[in-house]
Amino acid sequence: MERPRFRASFLHPRFWPLWLGLGLLWLVTQLPYRVLLGLGRVAGALLYHLAGSRRRIAARNLELCFPALPAAERERLLKANFASMGIAFFEMAMSWWWPRARLAKLAHIEGLEHLRTAQAEGQGVILMALHFTTLEIGAALLGQVHTIDGMYREHRNPVFDYVQRRGRERHNRDATAIEREDVRAMLKVLRAGRAIWYAPDQDYGAKQSLFVPLFGIPAATVTATSKFARLGRARVVPFTQQRLADGSGYRLTLHPPLEDFPGDSEEADCRRINAWVEVSVSDCPAQYLWAHRRFKTRPPGEPGLYRKER
Repeated sequence: MERPRFRASFLHPRFWPLWLGLGLLWLVTQLPYRVLLGLGRVAGALLYHLAGSRRRIAARNLELCFPALPAAERERLLKANFASMGIAFFEMAMSWWWPRARLAKLAHIEGLEHLRTAQAEGQGVILMALHFTTLEIGAALLGQVHTIDGMYREHRNPVFDYVQRRGRERHNRDATAIEREDVRAMLKVLRAGRAIWYAPDQDYGAKQSLFVPLFGIPAATVTATSKFARLGRARVVPFTQQRLADGSGYRLTLHPPLEDFPGDSEEADCRRINAWVEVSVSDCPAQYLWAHRRFKTRPPGEPGLYRKER
């Protein structure tokens, strides 16, 4: 996909409110990091009260995944999760607009040798990530030290799409943005020995998925990770990131490549992936994206797990 280019049509009056909002966000993002964390928590508290539908989805997911947790503790975790989502809004802007040197000071990276070893050996890597609220800034910080290609879905608003892509790709000048449905392009970059960010932890429907346990609940789990690893002759390197409680930045961890992957069956691979998801999410539950209906798709004959919104 070619680099984003500014077009004269972006100056049409219908885009002026968006440009104004982006300009104000840019100004706010110049504030000190700890101030932005505080503003994010305030934004998250407002979101908790205003986004009723998403709050109910997140609360239901926490109830399903942590049934033994007391209700009061789940409520505390829910509020912390919305605070994390509020912070993520400013982290997105930081990753787009902060000077690279200022942003780099927040990175604490572990396990980078797993990517560099694969690169030296000409081996493609599936950087198996999760949908944490720190996703945007985590990818930006890692992209500063190693080229990471990414799956991409074009935003419906062309101005926002331009700003978003430009902000993301400034950290990876030679990176490739791949359309999410372009499997052939993904396999091509893997076979060329490149690394590509990929997250298999959301519900993409029953097609090309298997139902395997996730926190003890049958969950539609994509089999694509196994297929991409096999057809792209790639290693799978799990990747997690975490916002540090002391305000010093982010811990990015590249874990050792999965051994004997793909395995004997896609079902076994999916179970293995979901087991890793459980451990990673349980390690930092407040920063996971619980507002996604992860258990929306049910096995035939099973009732839905979410309340229908009016």
